Amino acid sequence: MTGGSDADLRTENSDLRARLDEAEDTLRAIRSGEVDSLVVMGDGGEQVFALRGVDQAYRMLIENMSEGALTMSATGMIIYANRRFAEMLKSPLEKVISSQISTWIAPDSYQAFKQFLSHKSEKNNRKELDLVADDCTRVPISLSSSFPLPKEMEDLTCLLATDLTEINAYKRNEQELNIAAIAFNSYAGIVVTDSNALIVRVNDAYTKTTGYSFDEIKGKELEILSSARKDDDFYTSMLESINKNGSWEGEVWSKRKNGDAFLSLCTINTVKDKNGVILNFVGTINDITLSNAAKEKIKNLAYYDQLTLLPNRRLLMDRLTLAKASSKRNGNEGAILFLDLDHFKKLNDTLGHDMGDLLLQEVAKRLSTCVRENDTVARLGGDEFVVMLEGLDPQPVAAAAHAEVVARKIIVALGRPYQLDTHEYHITPSIGITLFNQHPSGIGALLGEADIAMYQAKKEGRNTLRFFSQNMQDTIHIRAILENDLRKALDEGEFQLYYQIQVDNQNRPSGAEALIRWIHPERGFLLPSQFIQLAEEVNLVEAIGEWVLETACAQLKLWQDNALTRELVLSVNVSTKQFRNANFTSQVKDIANRHAINPKLLMLEVTESVLLDDVDAAIDCITVLKEIGVQFALDDFGTGYSSLQYLNQLPLCQLKIDQSFVSNIMTGRNITIINTIIDMSKNLGLSVIAEGVETNEQRQILQNSGCLHYQGYLFSKPIPVDQFEALLGLMAIKQSE
Repeated sequence: MTGGSDADLRTENSDLRARLDEAEDTLRAIRSGEVDSLVVMGDGGEQVFALRGVDQAYRMLIENMSEGALTMSATGMIIYANRRFAEMLKSPLEKVISSQISTWIAPDSYQAFKQFLSHKSEKNNRKELDLVADDCTRVPISLSSSFPLPKEMEDLTCLLATDLTEINAYKRNEQELNIAAIAFNSYAGIVVTDSNALIVRVNDAYTKTTGYSFDEIKGKELEILSSARKDDDFYTSMLESINKNGSWEGEVWSKRKNGDAFLSLCTINTVKDKNGVILNFVGTINDITLSNAAKEKIKNLAYYDQLTLLPNRRLLMDRLTLAKASSKRNGNEGAILFLDLDHFKKLNDTLGHDMGDLLLQEVAKRLSTCVRENDTVARLGGDEFVVMLEGLDPQPVAAAAHAEVVARKIIVALGRPYQLDTHEYHITPSIGITLFNQHPSGIGALLGEADIAMYQAKKEGRNTLRFFSQNMQDTIHIRAILENDLRKALDEGEFQLYYQIQVDNQNRPSGAEALIRWIHPERGFLLPSQFIQLAEEVNLVEAIGEWVLETACAQLKLWQDNALTRELVLSVNVSTKQFRNANFTSQVKDIANRHAINPKLLMLEVTESVLLDDVDAAIDCITVLKEIGVQFALDDFGTGYSSLQYLNQLPLCQLKIDQSFVSNIMTGRNITIINTIIDMSKNLGLSVIAEGVETNEQRQILQNSGCLHYQGYLFSKPIPVDQFEALLGLMAIKQSE
């Protein structure tokens, strides 16, 4: 058309306008039914479509279909549509007809529409897509070809559109109903009542929780909504919340069919009509009994001792913090009692840990009966317990008196015999006490003070109580320094052996006892009584004992080359821990072999307590060492259990009469004991030596009783080796005169 004149263009436009006007007139005639037929010009020539001849029944059928029906030309113009299709588009029918189908297809559905058209001649061709209505809302439809058209009408397309809005809504409702059904049969118990609180439905979880079947409770009043309970403030408050807010939530105790009570987390909601009238109550219950029990169990694991069920250290520290703060605020005193059971380890070693656990449980029960309800009894661990007394008199003296009364009550209660299975057992406590306000320190320090006082009670004989004092604290401080020094003493070579001579009834040297001394760089000369107990407590006594044995055997080796000393028997004390060590026998053999000594000149001294704990093991140990020549002496005989039965079994060589008998030898009772020991030793084939002999009178009495060997200050105090050898020289000179 380019290049034409303006007159030509005006002519063409005029022709086009005339054709459009003709088309519009034709459309109006079709709509009104004024024409009988329609002539359509296509590529195949002129085609005539009968209109008025279409059966009116079919027209009425199409017009009244529930689906939308439309016919469109090859260009996509809608040339026919029924009223249902127009309703789906929320548009007048006049606007729909002659419009382009593309104006009604949602943009994101247009590609699907094109695919549908490409398969329009196929059977069962169907596609779901969205239309956009006149009000811009989306209309989901299912589009299908209505029926195949004859060849002469192939340029036209007849379609059926099914509105999916209601179907989708139905599907959603069905899905929601399915979800609701699943939710209704969930783990939570659900009960539905009418407006009168009469049960109309329950789910399976409700019947499982309560034990009631639906048939048993159908039509009955829901207990928690029962009018009979409305006088209860709790239920009155619940009903007020339901009436005001339409719902309520809280914990409720209920009963199962079998009578068991259970705690449930309960919610109640109302269902109302559009006018706000209550139609139903819907309640849910969740049994939280086990949940609460689990919480309680976790709490118990965190704060309570599992053996005795007493508060543990953690809970004690929490309560002690609060109690001390309260004491400071209101001025009232409080007290800490720190308890330790005396010789508890012996029970575990002899009867076993099961019996030990039974004892601890019984101790916990007895302790709880000795205090008030607001006091605390806790187990720290092992055989250690703490009693915390609160709200005592503001005056320290009165508060201390109260604490002492409780402590003595505890001593009496714990001192009664215990029946442990088939065993009757006795045990005693040592108790340390400290007051809150007398020592403005932290709670950790308070426990430390009570602990210090408890150890002081043990030192002073056990089965007693002691109050903490500053002197006690100073002693502990000094002890801590001494412990640190003791750990360095071996490496620094601060120990020495002193030797105390042993003689026979002719004043001839028969042996010596090696006694350890600590030459402290600052404190000077320290006796064993000042550090051996500490060495026991800090597990250094075995190392010290090994050093003594090494040094003594080295000295024996040197003495073998000297005529004055080659026949001396050297006695060495052996501690309990050292003797019980599984490697003790091999240790002694190794040291004796390494120094190449005559084992018969080595006398190991043990006490009765060492032997009695395990007589069989003691016999084995002594027997093994005696086979290589080592001798054994029983030290401090008569001060302990002194059982003739074990004495007869042990392969001993010598008994030592304790110096406590010798020092009071003038009393009739002691001389009787000494005579008994001497006679018994002779019958058992054992030699006897008396220690602690300080006067000639004591020596003479012992000799008259048949004791022929002595040791004590009458002959010499313990002295260094060079002085000891000098003493032997002097004695040899006197013997030769």
